[in-house]
Amino acid sequence: MRARRLACLLLPMLAALASPARAGQDQLQLKAAFIYRFAQLTQWPPPPQREFTYCVAGDAPLQDALRALMLATPGGVVVRTLQLNEPQRVPQCQLLVLGAGVRGDLRRWQELLADDPVLVVGDSAESFRNGAIIGLVIEPNGLAFRINQTEARRRGLALSYQMLKLAREVK
Repeated sequence: MRARRLACLLLPMLAALASPARAGQDQLQLKAAFIYRFAQLTQWPPPPQREFTYCVAGDAPLQDALRALMLATPGGVVVRTLQLNEPQRVPQCQLLVLGAGVRGDLRRWQELLADDPVLVVGDSAESFRNGAIIGLVIEPNGLAFRINQTEARRRGLALSYQMLKLAREVK
């Protein structure tokens, strides 16, 4: 009888953890963690930065996940997030995340950024093929990423050997 009552209490909790909404939230948190690590494993041209801005276009929930992650991690550099709704040149962005909602605008973003030292992370294999420096890709076994080293160098960014080693593909 006691085991049955315990099972009745646990089943709704287990169902909530296995729900698509929860899986989606976990995926957002994982993407945010990847993006945060990408920034840590990238070297920008001098001078040293006193402020770091993550810009997110087309994916407000991902911006929220990034913001929550940054609140939980201490650091000496002031870190901000900016939500961008349309292609625009934003000189204070060091990292730009292009969510699923802006896939068709990737070329416009690239034109506006010109050669600025911005780490462009796309949320799809398509964005990687179209010039993003890093493409996050959902695979059957989980989240993976691909790196366009040529584009990173063109923008004056140096990507860590660790990151290159872990990438699914480097071109």
